[in-house]
Amino acid sequence: MLNSKSKLVSASFIRTLLCLLLFVCYSGMKNTQAQSILSTNDGTGNLKYVDPRIGNVGQLLQPTRPTVQVPNQMIRMYPERNDYIDDQISSFPLTIVSHRLGEVFALKPWNKLVTTNAWKEKQTFDHDLEITRPWYYSTYLIDDEITVEFTAGEKTGIYRFTFPANKQDKNLLFGLYNNGAGSWKFINGNSMEGMETYHDDIKVYMYGEFSTDGQPGTALDNGLNKGSRQVAGKGVKSWITFNGNSPDTIDFRYAISYISPEQARANFKQEIAGKSFNDIKTAGEKAWDKAINNISVEGGTEAQRRSFYTAYYRCNERMVDITENGKYYSGFDKKIHDTTRPFYVDDWTWDTYLALHPLRAIVNPVMEQDMLNSYVSMYTQGGWMPTFPVLFGDHACMNAFHSTIMMLDDYRKGLKNFDVNKAYEGMMKNATAATMLPWRNGPKGSLEDFYYAKGYYPALKVGETETIPQVNPIEHRQAVAVTLGASYDDWALSQMAGELGKVDDQKKFSIRANNYKNLWDNNMKMFMPKDSNGNWIKIDPKFDGGEGGRDYYDENNGWTYLWQVQEDVPGLINLMGGKKQFEDRLDQLFREPLGRSKYAFWAKFPDATGLVGQYSLGNEPSFHIPYLYNFTNSPWKTQKRIRFLLDVWFKDNIFGIPGDEDGGGMSAFVVFSSMGFYPITPGLPVYTIGSPVFSKVTIDLPGGKQFKMIANNCSVVNKYIQSAKMNGQPLNKPWFTHEQLVNGGTLELEMGPKPNKSWGVE
Repeated sequence: MLNSKSKLVSASFIRTLLCLLLFVCYSGMKNTQAQSILSTNDGTGNLKYVDPRIGNVGQLLQPTRPTVQVPNQMIRMYPERNDYIDDQISSFPLTIVSHRLGEVFALKPWNKLVTTNAWKEKQTFDHDLEITRPWYYSTYLIDDEITVEFTAGEKTGIYRFTFPANKQDKNLLFGLYNNGAGSWKFINGNSMEGMETYHDDIKVYMYGEFSTDGQPGTALDNGLNKGSRQVAGKGVKSWITFNGNSPDTIDFRYAISYISPEQARANFKQEIAGKSFNDIKTAGEKAWDKAINNISVEGGTEAQRRSFYTAYYRCNERMVDITENGKYYSGFDKKIHDTTRPFYVDDWTWDTYLALHPLRAIVNPVMEQDMLNSYVSMYTQGGWMPTFPVLFGDHACMNAFHSTIMMLDDYRKGLKNFDVNKAYEGMMKNATAATMLPWRNGPKGSLEDFYYAKGYYPALKVGETETIPQVNPIEHRQAVAVTLGASYDDWALSQMAGELGKVDDQKKFSIRANNYKNLWDNNMKMFMPKDSNGNWIKIDPKFDGGEGGRDYYDENNGWTYLWQVQEDVPGLINLMGGKKQFEDRLDQLFREPLGRSKYAFWAKFPDATGLVGQYSLGNEPSFHIPYLYNFTNSPWKTQKRIRFLLDVWFKDNIFGIPGDEDGGGMSAFVVFSSMGFYPITPGLPVYTIGSPVFSKVTIDLPGGKQFKMIANNCSVVNKYIQSAKMNGQPLNKPWFTHEQLVNGGTLELEMGPKPNKSWGVE
């Protein structure tokens, strides 16, 4: 029998339980409603797991972009707003020209009287009434009662606007995003042309048609001109009005060209003329179905499948094909070229060489080779092998020439359908004649001559004034990061020279590949800066170096750059004193305290997010680090770390990316790691094994082959490898080759809840 206290506790417990049940029921209703909105046009197969909203709120810096597009094509759209949390949209772009580098042609619906302020006003929307799929977008502008829909083609797009019934004012406003010259021309009441100047001198052309006739007008900053059909100049605007008798739903179908207004019309005619909104939407869905469903998984949780397939969707955003009917505009020589192959731009190799290019080498080697061919064309046209190729040329960004590593990695994986000798020429020119300064392009200077002679990039002493005018005043010298990155690049160049039989080059650059050792401070057990006299500069590698540590490192501190020797891990192990010391140092990395508040740390290192101790998963240089345990006597620690990191930092919600995703750079890490293996050293055609989150992964390969990863008994708890087989034969080491993968191999793992500490030890 219950006493009075027990009865009170019991009653309280029951009330709490009822409240929880009601909350769950309500949450279930709300989630069901939200899911039903998301499920509209959900797609077939694994497309139902793709949620572009994942990661739309950045931890500190950039969020993910939920772009609507056809895979690897140039029309990309997401509404202009501050971030996912913002409930106002300023405009809808006709295309995003480059990832995080701008857009062209602003469009917005307007159901009020058109004034000069109309272009400045923002429109409120409701997140729960927004649909974001890779091929389709819809939102409801709640104050204006307008539904906006969008679907993308390759060089074309369609917006559909549904105005309130019987509304007299139905307008579409057009504006420019960039400060250069632009123009608008209404050909008649249902067609128009536009031009916007992007990045100072690139003219982008548009041709569009409306589903019904309207009355055009143009606007300048100083007023409106309701009867005008044409206007040109900076900041020019235009609009078209549809009268009250017009249909409530109005489509705007358009094409973009980087070549000419005539080519914009040709793109329109070739791709979208005579096709409906649903035709283009269905074609986009089929394109994504093909791109996403070539990797199938079994097992895992629904959350893990959502994170995995959303990451895979992002791996298909970039690079983008800007070829138009066998021609393309090149920002590398400002000319139009004929071509028989697709020409791709928009790549940030400092981020993507690690995992995105290696992933594409598996799932789409033909496209990857076209991208390599594009790089070679860029070198031929611009004089330098690029590392951040975008529409306007090589974007001076970050440091190092990691396109060299990308080229070697693909070449060794059998991807050779590009001018290899011309590529090597460009790689060599970068290594011998280009500036190594971060965020700078162009010929070498005195700092590079010093590097060639002394084997390290010289740093300034603490408080010393910069004397080299070419040094970026914000990015600084990044002397340790530059030395480590150049060592990896030189290793790749020496390896490529060996592949091509260039013995002298191989010897020269294999020596330079060891330059990383010149900055190893054996007392600190860290890579530390030296001045031009060869003296160590005494700093706290955890915190010194200014914003982002950029005096010596780059976006991360010395604890991250301690491991930037993927190309020579045995050499790094030797510097640390052996496997035991190497493993202990790895353990310390994940446990080392910040030594200050997070506020103070992140005020200086905002890129170093996704922290576990001093390990920073939110930035690309850290991706390979958890896999380094496979070089120790404890490979099981890789399995432990990878599962933990995926579970903690890659949730299937708007916060589900721990740092700047960089257009597929971080997402490719998620794809590989979730499948259970990773290309730890791009340039070596091997993969190291982690801990898959799925019980089975099947990758469709060219020629009808399949690679299968089977993880028996795999679960959230059963994350440790007990034993392994490759093609039915015992596998006692945590490695397999690219050749085994592309030949259609089967990796079979037996999983358990506790580590087998002897498996994988070499």
